[in-house]
Amino acid sequence: MNLSKQIKKYRDRDGLSQEMLAEKLYVSRQTISNWENEHSYPDIHNLLLMSVLFDVTLDELVKGDVEIMRNELSKKEWNKRSIQMVIGLLGTTLLLGPSLNTFGNIGLIVPAVCWLFAMHGALKIEKMKKDRQMKTYSQIIAFYDGKTIEEEEVRKNARRDFWIKVALVVGFGLVGGFLAALSLYFS
Repeated sequence: MNLSKQIKKYRDRDGLSQEMLAEKLYVSRQTISNWENEHSYPDIHNLLLMSVLFDVTLDELVKGDVEIMRNELSKKEWNKRSIQMVIGLLGTTLLLGPSLNTFGNIGLIVPAVCWLFAMHGALKIEKMKKDRQMKTYSQIIAFYDGKTIEEEEVRKNARRDFWIKVALVVGFGLVGGFLAALSLYFS
């Protein structure tokens, strides 16, 4: 969490040792050490006392942690939508043959529904990318790792990311085509 770094930063800025800060907050030096080493988290009372002591808002003190928590929730949404895409695409390719053989042309409805399910996930991911102004895989990976990428690095990685995208599309196309052909052959 970012709070541990914030406590240390403000403590160092004000020239306070862990012992001195502990005395001002009426806690042990070990408690301060635990906060700074992310072994424990201060309660709201101590957070308020530190914001007054360091002369910063509570928001400034814990803002990084709020951002980290927000990113964690966002990561779960990314994972959920990615799984939705994979399940939908697998359903589309694996159910194509059996559905056609069993129900004839009307059997195309089942893989079409799976495809729509996958596309819904893909559109949600594209919206999340747009909301965060992400354009490359490097930016998505940096987001997952809780890092930021500078514009220069984005430009440097853009060509590589383009070829990764091409390889993924071709790879998924080939695998999907192969699975669909197998599905048709065995049904």
